[in-house]
Amino acid sequence: MTFRGALEALLEALDATVRLARWQGEGGEAIPEPLQKSAAQLQDRLGSANRLAAGKFPGAPAVVASSDAIRSAIVALDTAFVAYRKQVETRPAERDAAAMALDAEVGRIRLDAHRWE
Repeated sequence: MTFRGALEALLEALDATVRLARWQGEGGEAIPEPLQKSAAQLQDRLGSANRLAAGKFPGAPAVVASSDAIRSAIVALDTAFVAYRKQVETRPAERDAAAMALDAEVGRIRLDAHRWE
């Protein structure tokens, strides 16, 4: 998996996790299987992204800048997910607020996508 691919896969899994946290199936509507599968892969994707982010990528200045931007994004997403889990585990009544904060960080990272393209 490429460094950028790891970040995109992580964003997808975090987005699915947020959507599941907010899921309010109308009339007992089941959660779509692709959404469940993506959220279930979060830990693996987070681990892969963190392992890649821990590495050094030498090369041309543009490549190093792109790698640094991806590394920063992965660290920010990891931090946001840890904060989300902590808030959900210690204050379950604040699950919606925790999901909103995680969703905001995912959105912020997506807005910065130009930095690693």
